[in-house]
Amino acid sequence: MKSLSFKPDAKLKFKYLLIFLSVMIFELFIGILLLILIPIGGKHSSTEVAIVLWPILAGSALLLLIIALPISILWINNLNYSIDLERISIHKGIITKIQQNIPYYAITDFILQRSLFDRFLGIASIRIQTAGQSTTPTGYEGNLAGIKEWNQLLNELRARLNKESANTIKTNDMSINSSDDKLSDIISELKEIKELLRNRN
Repeated sequence: MKSLSFKPDAKLKFKYLLIFLSVMIFELFIGILLLILIPIGGKHSSTEVAIVLWPILAGSALLLLIIALPISILWINNLNYSIDLERISIHKGIITKIQQNIPYYAITDFILQRSLFDRFLGIASIRIQTAGQSTTPTGYEGNLAGIKEWNQLLNELRARLNKESANTIKTNDMSINSSDDKLSDIISELKEIKELLRNRN
């Protein structure tokens, strides 16, 4: 597999927009539900509830649109993936730039994930699992999000992982053979010493 560098597909930005719109619709639904249910108790009228509730819902919706959505788009703009012969690198960050390097020898598997939004938009995420992933809050070491040609990339990554595993097994076998040879040499030396000592007596 050749070394390659690429960015997430532009549809990943649209996915985040859909997520934020879904959250806003859910908030609107909760607001209407509360507007109906709270006055049923008889302590407050619908108008009193609306005066308190709608500014809170409008404020949270504005925060999502003015702060959270632009930050998410900036994050995606700065996201870049590099795949070479020895490792997978994820370049990310807005103010602080982070380069996360995951060597193939540490990788145990690749997991394909496609949420409802991913399937709608025709993209996917490939999660990178390693032996030490239990220490990460997400449960995986790295994530290649917003991938359009996910099947081809997943097959290439798994082929690279299989090749790395085969190389590791071969290296381990050579190491074991080398250890066996050294052990044989030591035993031969000990036998010679034993023979010398026996001849002296």
